[in-house]
Amino acid sequence: MDQIECVVIGAGVVGLAVARALAARGREVIVLEAAEAIGTSTSSRNSEVIHAGLYYPRGSLKATLCVRGREMLYDYCATRNVPHARCGKLLVATAANQIPQLEAILARGKENGVFDLTRISGSEALALEPALECVAAVYSPQTGIVDSHQLMLALQGDAERDGAVIALKSPVESIDALGSGFTVRTAGDAPTDIRAACVINSAGLYATKLAKRIRGLDARHVPPLYLARGNYFSVSGRVPFTRLIYPMPNDAGLGVHLTLDLGGQARFGPDVEWIDAIDYDVDPRRAESFYAQIRSYWPALPDGALQPAYAGIRPKLSGPGESAADFMIQGAASHGVRGLVNLFGIESPGLTASLAIAQRVCEMAAID
Repeated sequence: MDQIECVVIGAGVVGLAVARALAARGREVIVLEAAEAIGTSTSSRNSEVIHAGLYYPRGSLKATLCVRGREMLYDYCATRNVPHARCGKLLVATAANQIPQLEAILARGKENGVFDLTRISGSEALALEPALECVAAVYSPQTGIVDSHQLMLALQGDAERDGAVIALKSPVESIDALGSGFTVRTAGDAPTDIRAACVINSAGLYATKLAKRIRGLDARHVPPLYLARGNYFSVSGRVPFTRLIYPMPNDAGLGVHLTLDLGGQARFGPDVEWIDAIDYDVDPRRAESFYAQIRSYWPALPDGALQPAYAGIRPKLSGPGESAADFMIQGAASHGVRGLVNLFGIESPGLTASLAIAQRVCEMAAID
């Protein structure tokens, strides 16, 4: 039976960041990934936005780790030459009755330590983005975009440089935590048993399912999972915007916003729909609702301009009609299993917070 100090399950952006952080601390690390490549699920199916930290409740893990992780991520991208841009964002109110909501988000952002937010008038917003239509806005200069795949490759490279091993096509079948340490059983092409002192469950959409297969973990510590699919549409050609444009949030999420990739191409989304099983198909008929929402802030969007692009699925801990749940980073203090850290509900702003999450996990996974 193979023996190693730390097993990280899941090679998305958070799992790779955790592996990098553990390896940099001198730990022996193996990352077990069920897919044939890194970051094929949530990490590669999102808006690639570096969030400033405006929306999350004060003191929440999302707020704390987003604000801390944002600066860590900008520093890391600059050091490792990961393509990114601090392009800024306009959060817009398109009607007078949305201004109180805009003011509340501004106040919440400042409570979270985002002190450089600026409240501007509709005319000032139009001076920045002439194609925009709104009555008021908040400008967030710290919001940006990143090439998520290049970021994950950099994290993988750092982890491997410090001795970590990335094992693809290695789905985890079961974990036994009944004795001292863990026995991790993998399936796939080369099934094996691995003895480990530390296990990090960073399996994203599958973290809850995996946790239910950990012998020795009380089932009451495994939260319910809700799947929320976000659909994205693209537009042919370039759009007349240089910043990200976000409307007011709605009950389903942050609204259909306009984001840009590093080549200047626009994408719109996500609109959120609750689903029962993982399915990445985008229904072209959803474009009809996209047109209405986008034209509230970009009235000149041409007919027929939108094409289905892709979908991403978020592992949520709260369902339809419930208040948004926080990240759940669950260690021995919560579930009583020494050396085990479960990461549940790591959705947005997980990409932004990835390095800060990794730092926290390392502190919780102490096995000395």
